[in-house]
Amino acid sequence: MNAGARTPGRLPGKTALVTGATSNIGRAIAIAYAAEGAVVAVSGRDGTRGAQVVAEITDAGGRAVFVPATLDGSAAASRKLAADTAAALGADIDILVNNAGIFPGATTAATDEAMFDQVFAVNVKSAFFLTAEIAPKMAARGTGSVIVLGSWIVRLGIPVATAYAASKGALETLTRAWAAEYGTHGVNVNAISPGVIAENPAEGADHYVRGTVANKVESPQQIAHAAVYLASDEASFIHGVVLDVDGGRTTVAVTGA
Repeated sequence: MNAGARTPGRLPGKTALVTGATSNIGRAIAIAYAAEGAVVAVSGRDGTRGAQVVAEITDAGGRAVFVPATLDGSAAASRKLAADTAAALGADIDILVNNAGIFPGATTAATDEAMFDQVFAVNVKSAFFLTAEIAPKMAARGTGSVIVLGSWIVRLGIPVATAYAASKGALETLTRAWAAEYGTHGVNVNAISPGVIAENPAEGADHYVRGTVANKVESPQQIAHAAVYLASDEASFIHGVVLDVDGGRTTVAVTGA
C-alpha cells in the first residue's frame, strides 16, 4: 500500500442508509460511516443541507448520495425511501440507521392528539415500516445491521417530552423484537441510547448533565463512534442491546465527599 493511500476502514464496501442525516447525530453517523469505507445514502427532508453533508463526505474522499424523504409514518413513504435508496446506491442496503425523529418538548397536558399521533408516526411507524422493508432482504442475504436511536429519557424520566420518551421506549422494545426476528438470519439489530448531545456542546442543556460522571454535554461524534462499532464485524456477536452513550447519566450516581 502506498503511504498516501486511503485505508479501507471498518466498513469497506458496505452500503448504509442513515435517516435524518442532514444534521446533528444523523449527520455525524453518515460522515463516520463514509470515513470507514461505506457508501452512504444521506436521507432527510432538506435538500440543501443534504447536499452539504454529501459534499463534506466526498471532499474527504468518501462516497455518498442524497436521498430525499419525508418520513410521515406511512408505509408508502418508508417503502419509497427503501426503493429510492437501493436505486441511488445501485445495490442492496447493508446497514440501516433509524435516526429520523421529532422532539416536541411538551408536557402530557400540553400534548394534544395531533401532536401525539405525529410523534409516534415519525419516530416509531416510519422506523417500523422502513425496517419491515429492508431487514427481510438482509435476512435473505444472511447479513446486515439495523441500528435504532433511542434516548436516555426512556429510563430516567423528566417532566417534559413525555410522548417523545414513550416513542423512544417503543423503539427500544422493537429493537429487541427485531433482534429475535432477524438475528437467526444473520442480521444484527441493536440500539444506541444517546445522552445529552448538541452539535455545539458549549450551547447544550448542561443542567441535564450536572452530577454525571462526564459532567458535560457531548458532541454527536460520540454517538457516531458507537454506530460505527455496532455496524462493524466487531459487533457480530451483539444482538438486541441498547448501548448507553450518555456519560453515565442513566447508570452511575456521583456523590460529593
